[in-house]
Amino acid sequence: MQGEDLQQIARQLAASKMNVSGLCRSTYYTAPTLAERKLAIDDNRRALDDAAVLNAACYMQVVGGLPTGTKDLYEAREQVKQGIRQLLPHSKDVGVPIALEPLHPMTAADRSCLCTLRQALDWCDELDPDGEFGLGVAVDVYHVWWDPDLASQILRAGKRILAFHVSDWLVPTTDLVNDRGMPGDGVINIPSIRRLVENAGFNGAIELEIFSPYWWQKDINSTLDISVDRIAHYC
Repeated sequence: MQGEDLQQIARQLAASKMNVSGLCRSTYYTAPTLAERKLAIDDNRRALDDAAVLNAACYMQVVGGLPTGTKDLYEAREQVKQGIRQLLPHSKDVGVPIALEPLHPMTAADRSCLCTLRQALDWCDELDPDGEFGLGVAVDVYHVWWDPDLASQILRAGKRILAFHVSDWLVPTTDLVNDRGMPGDGVINIPSIRRLVENAGFNGAIELEIFSPYWWQKDINSTLDISVDRIAHYC
């Protein structure tokens, strides 16, 4: 949406009676220098403003992996937490909660040093122990389906669940980012995870999040029809 008239987009959404379930995604917090990290925080602050204009339910955080040229995963995670800590008051001011989205561990080096739901909830407890800022989590089945602690951590999350994303894990998978399957085409038991998040208290939108050149090249109307059918029958 960069360069677009957000106010006009917001009016169009309202006229169409459409809601924005979340603005995705954040600028990576991790960087080799303090100056770069400050720029990232400033960019995320502006994105929170954009999310507020769109009346988004939350602002999704894909936090970044190892800073270029480093191997210190602990330091990367500390950088992320420092950045989020600085943004929480602004998040509260604009009325858009931040949703931490853990990604599959195979992305830890380059996309997200936040890798499990337990870790995300630990950060929530550390950074926003009383829930003052509404800090929460996004549960993306593509990234968390494999986790043996998933059920207990979803129960633990409760009201901190701000978003729920669905797609399917294909076997074989040829690309960790852009080879997501439509629900029903892979191995994730999506209905069981949906029951877990809803039993934990989540009643928001089910977001179908498909990154796939296979689907992007198809007719958009046909893809939308298939998407509706798959959500109805496989989610």
